[in-house]
Amino acid sequence: MSFAVLLLGFVTLQRLSELVVARRNTQRLLAQGGVEVGRRHYPLIVALHAAWLVGLWALGWDEPVNPLWLAAYALLQGLRGWVLGSLGRRWTTRIIVVPGETLVRRGPYRWLPHPNYLVVTGEIAVLPLCLGLAGYALLFSLLNAAVLFVRIRAENRALQTAR
Repeated sequence: MSFAVLLLGFVTLQRLSELVVARRNTQRLLAQGGVEVGRRHYPLIVALHAAWLVGLWALGWDEPVNPLWLAAYALLQGLRGWVLGSLGRRWTTRIIVVPGETLVRRGPYRWLPHPNYLVVTGEIAVLPLCLGLAGYALLFSLLNAAVLFVRIRAENRALQTAR
């Protein structure tokens, strides 16, 4: 088994387990009176991330792994953990606004309004670069930028109306 397969297996399991956590958190937030915003663009996000991962498996499963890009990816995983830990039970893959809740201002949220999107942007570029797929990294980075343009605007509007 190649190291690329191990890396892609790790990322796949990570993403699937995060979907379980996100679903549980979403259900709890909605039960607390939360309101989902941005449903229309959510399938685009799911499709983009699924296509990104499937494509990485198709193109990169037998590629050598670049240790420098792997180190960058490991750093991003540390940042991902910090972001998710800072949001705790409020983290989800959807935009859920619970009336009366205050914004999270701990962890990286002290300095940045959307650190999770910064981490995801890095991951979408860096993981393909680990596998020598520079064109793939560029393509999905551009697609992700387009989706995040819509997503961040929707999230900002939702957060402003919740205050």
